[in-house]
Amino acid sequence: MARTSVTTPKDPASYEQAVAELDQLVQRMEAGQLPLDQLLDSYRRGSDLLVWCRQRLQAVEEQVKLLEDGQLKAWPPA
Repeated sequence: MARTSVTTPKDPASYEQAVAELDQLVQRMEAGQLPLDQLLDSYRRGSDLLVWCRQRLQAVEEQVKLLEDGQLKAWPPA
């Protein structure tokens, strides 16, 4: 079955926005009220957001390593 419109959603503006969108997608999917096509689109979007978040976290981790002279140090407990 061919999809009638293929659009590429844009990247989120921030990590927090991506996590919020992921949370909304999961809630809608878990509710079980989405038609199959929307469920599949939501799954794809969630997968894309997860990859984006992982890449962003990796980039931040690399920046922290640079700031800590090549060693990633554990955060002290609050």
